[in-house]
Amino acid sequence: MSAIPRISLKAEVTEHLRSVFLNKEVLAAVGLQEAELRFQKLLTCLSHPPSYTCVRASTHLAPLEGIRLRLEEELKKQQKWISSPEQPSVHVAPHPRITDVLLLPVDGPRQVEQLSSEVVVGAQCGSAVLRGAHVFAPGIIASPKYMKAGDMVSVFSDLEGRCTRGATSFQGNKVFVGNGVAEMDRSAIFATETPARGVGVQMVDPLYQSPSFDGVLPSLVFLQNLPSVVVGHVLAPRPGEWILDMCAAPGGKTCHIAALMGDKGEVVALDRIQNKIDRIRQNAQMLSLQSIKAYCFNSTQAVSDEPKQEAKGPPFPPESFDRVLLDAPCSGLGQRPNMASTWSLKEICSYPPLQRKLFQAAVRLLKKGGVLVYSTCTVTLAENEEQVAWALNTFPCLTLQPQEPHIGAEGMLGAGLSPEQLCLLQRFSPEVNWDQIETTAPLAFRADRDTIGFFIAKFLKT
Repeated sequence: MSAIPRISLKAEVTEHLRSVFLNKEVLAAVGLQEAELRFQKLLTCLSHPPSYTCVRASTHLAPLEGIRLRLEEELKKQQKWISSPEQPSVHVAPHPRITDVLLLPVDGPRQVEQLSSEVVVGAQCGSAVLRGAHVFAPGIIASPKYMKAGDMVSVFSDLEGRCTRGATSFQGNKVFVGNGVAEMDRSAIFATETPARGVGVQMVDPLYQSPSFDGVLPSLVFLQNLPSVVVGHVLAPRPGEWILDMCAAPGGKTCHIAALMGDKGEVVALDRIQNKIDRIRQNAQMLSLQSIKAYCFNSTQAVSDEPKQEAKGPPFPPESFDRVLLDAPCSGLGQRPNMASTWSLKEICSYPPLQRKLFQAAVRLLKKGGVLVYSTCTVTLAENEEQVAWALNTFPCLTLQPQEPHIGAEGMLGAGLSPEQLCLLQRFSPEVNWDQIETTAPLAFRADRDTIGFFIAKFLKT
């Protein structure tokens, strides 16, 4: 692997997750040793980026092969990828089963020698660097006292958020993410009058080598994790339908739904925060999608029995929508790379009640015969399989449906669901053993198993 440790969590959160992955049903099925090994692999995987960058192509605007060739040309211009016998050039490959996905291999973890001059960035910035980003000035917390533009520096991520902004050094819990060239003097980065903007450190020798997509074919390619793209296909929208995306920001799934419909029909996108709604509208405009209608609204209150003269905006009458996507707010413990989380167990456990309120609204808003897809980007049982068990018990009108494509694993034991029900669920729980995945393995085998943590359930309202 590399110098990056497994994800840093509060002790109470680690023990909670251990109890989830080592529950009685799991232990009875695989035994203590195997269950513990899977759990430790998961913690390690979460701190590292997936081995492939996934890009969703705007196939409603251009053929996939044409987009693939143009993307290769653009990325070669960056001169960011390091040529080597293992990776001689940029290669963009289509996913063999998902017709609007392109995959780019990530080179890493690489052997990079640390320098004596150190820049410290926040954990969020450090995670972005591992995914191919440069270091933007607002993310820099500490730098050498006399750092000037043009200096070579090593970049470290502060795992616990304890570094004081403006410090000249930091001896706390940090992890190395690569080397770069300072683009600004220290005085400009920490200027008090005008906050610094733009790239503060240009990464030239990162621990993980992957392309930067800043400004690259913005209307034709959209960075999106593979399971997030799968969600749109599982929902399977049809032209002319009225579809609700309940928690839509930043709009990646919303735009994907509209594209899959051929931009024929209407996709209603809701979110509670206005600037996120603005972002959805900007994305829709950039991707030339006219069928998206975005509203700043609390989805828990999106259904109303009161008669309305205009039914176009929220709240909506019951049984208004042909399909509903509930990509629910969640603890986000499947996001990668995530080197550190400071969340408490109380914060993590606060999500299931909210998810159930949203679920109740979703079921009421869905037409009879309509499809509801529930998804999260977390790995906990309480936010995934237990929510499915609760929904099936609470709403007799719901039945689980097969998913297509189904490239993830089945649901996890521990929520009392039957084997048949677990097979209908789709759980992405990265537990990759890099030593056992050969470079000669089929691309889909590697890309489908080394993803973010994610969960999908598909229901039919009968």
